[in-house]
Amino acid sequence: MAAPLSTMKFWKPGAEAPGITEERELNTETTGSPIIFNPHTALSIEKQRQKLPVFKHRNNILYLVESFQTVIIVGETGCGKTTQLPQYLLEAGWATEGKVIGVTQPRRVAAISVANRVAEERGALVGHEVGYTIRFDDCSDPQATRIKFLTDGMLVREMMADPLLKKYSVLMLDEAHERTLYTDIAIGLLKKIQKKRRDLRVIVASATLDAKKFHDFFNLNESGDPNKDTCGILTVEGRTFPVDVFYTVSPVPDYVKATVETVLKIHETEEDGDVLAFLTGQDQARSLSRIGMKKHLRILPMYSGLPYADQMKVFERTPPTVRKVVVATNIAETSITINGVVFVIDCAFVKLRAYNPSTAIESLVVTPISKASASQRAGRAGRNRPGKCFRLYTEEDFEKLPASTVPEMQRTNLAPVILQLKALGIDNVLRFSFLSPPPAQTMVQALELLYALGGLDHYGRLTDPMGVRMAEFPLSPMFAKMLLESGTFGCSKEIVTIAAMMQIQNIFVLPANQKKAAAREHRKFAVAEGDHLTMLNVYEAFIKHQKSSQWCQEHFLNYKGLLRAVTVREQLRRLMNKFKVPRTSSEGDPDMILKCIVLGFFSNAARIHHSGSYRTLRDDRELHIHPSSVLYGEKPPKWVVFNEVLQTAKYYMRDVTAVESSWLVELAPHFYKQAKHGSLASKRSRVL
Repeated sequence: MAAPLSTMKFWKPGAEAPGITEERELNTETTGSPIIFNPHTALSIEKQRQKLPVFKHRNNILYLVESFQTVIIVGETGCGKTTQLPQYLLEAGWATEGKVIGVTQPRRVAAISVANRVAEERGALVGHEVGYTIRFDDCSDPQATRIKFLTDGMLVREMMADPLLKKYSVLMLDEAHERTLYTDIAIGLLKKIQKKRRDLRVIVASATLDAKKFHDFFNLNESGDPNKDTCGILTVEGRTFPVDVFYTVSPVPDYVKATVETVLKIHETEEDGDVLAFLTGQDQARSLSRIGMKKHLRILPMYSGLPYADQMKVFERTPPTVRKVVVATNIAETSITINGVVFVIDCAFVKLRAYNPSTAIESLVVTPISKASASQRAGRAGRNRPGKCFRLYTEEDFEKLPASTVPEMQRTNLAPVILQLKALGIDNVLRFSFLSPPPAQTMVQALELLYALGGLDHYGRLTDPMGVRMAEFPLSPMFAKMLLESGTFGCSKEIVTIAAMMQIQNIFVLPANQKKAAAREHRKFAVAEGDHLTMLNVYEAFIKHQKSSQWCQEHFLNYKGLLRAVTVREQLRRLMNKFKVPRTSSEGDPDMILKCIVLGFFSNAARIHHSGSYRTLRDDRELHIHPSSVLYGEKPPKWVVFNEVLQTAKYYMRDVTAVESSWLVELAPHFYKQAKHGSLASKRSRVL
């Protein structure tokens, strides 16, 4: 145990203190794909595979897949289920006659990483026998790929072209315990497909899972005779080491500062071993970079918006004299496993997307984690030797945590999902077979928004062509509406660029030691209208300078992010061509661009309040402009629309653009009305 920190005190095992105890966790890692760590690298690939715990269950797994339509596999961490099960199926002949074995992952970094590992084990480059598909990136070959890793959202999207998923013989839903929005949708759709395709096999795999809940959901046996069950269950042991868990003696007022102190104390007093620190967001991850100046410390961030090449850096081995510190969001809880981690620091918080049906606002909320997540985080320290987890909260606070995280299906805006379900022919979405049904109010509001956007008619049916076309875009319905109407406004060239740029995180780079210089450069792209046109300026300047990495470096811009924006833009452009959206340009007139943005995001409108903050038009919710916006600190525009809300100490609007109130009435007369005294009112709320 480390010596007590100057401002941080952890409870030492064996000592006496009221209310503080040590918890010993065995086999605590409850999720994760064995992507990188491999203690048998000196052996041949075949020998390495045989060393994995899942290997001795190979024949049993294949028997269950042959015998049951659905197999629930509870595989403890490190057992090899993610990389080996698809190969067992391939070797047993489940991918003959052009069939494909599909494996879903909740996050793109996991889909890419596991695909690369399995391709390596097969002695081939990824993209041939083994491939992957994520949003805006398809690295697979329709003729050659036999094992395909893909995000759960992409699987649902594939159903639009192939409703019965006829090319797949087996579909494995990995990390199913995460209960992401599209995992739950895929689960409901696969159950429906299995009733028509008795030959389709579904494997639901996770390190921690309510196996009975999934068994009862997928079991199509209605006879009551267990011998006629269509779903089987198998548990596979893992290989983890004990993890000592320590709590703080008293509550921590600033968990970011406490994380820094704990990292430094570990570095000064503990034996060798890398550190994994959990924080809530990329800003916090970057804020810890300053301690990287300490000798023999390598600080690496890890979050979903980080460019792929930078994400892969966390898997690289460091020299024996250097301690690696990975500062991660909850992406490191489940989707990845990082070699060499011995110490975990858990801040007890996570940033989740949450939808408030009473306000119709979806926001990113920093909220306490669940006990299940706390156990998953602690278990990351026990992969290759006994480890330690330092929880920056008291044991009493731990006991107050909820047992599990609320499924995303029950806390998110369902408009995109309902649009896709409608496109798949599921007219009565209220009767869809959800594993955990969402609140009825959330469903109704999603239907209302889609109706307001023109995606549904007054019977709740998908409109043709607007609704049908909106469903084909791998974007939110608001962006899809904006893109499809952009030709009418004479600005499709600009709108497709803006939509592509809004899919990329962290275009502006802010080095810790050059923040002022970076801010000066970023201001060169800023326009008074707001963030959307600013992103348009950045992209057009990038193209003008021949996509130069040197130019990006000089202007503190994310070069790889901009390259990805180019790729995304091209894919969106192809869809627009498919729907014959005219190629038009506003030729420097910003009003038509802004009107087109309003057409998509009219439901996210706010006006300035005499207090200096903003109020939403729908429900008078107080909002503030996020510090990352180019409008922050400037003279506030009277009316704005925004992409999303981030909740921390306040509710912050992100991606904000100034608009005219008359545009809201003109473009969304079904949503807003002009009050008698000239004010603007939502038709569903009071006059402002």
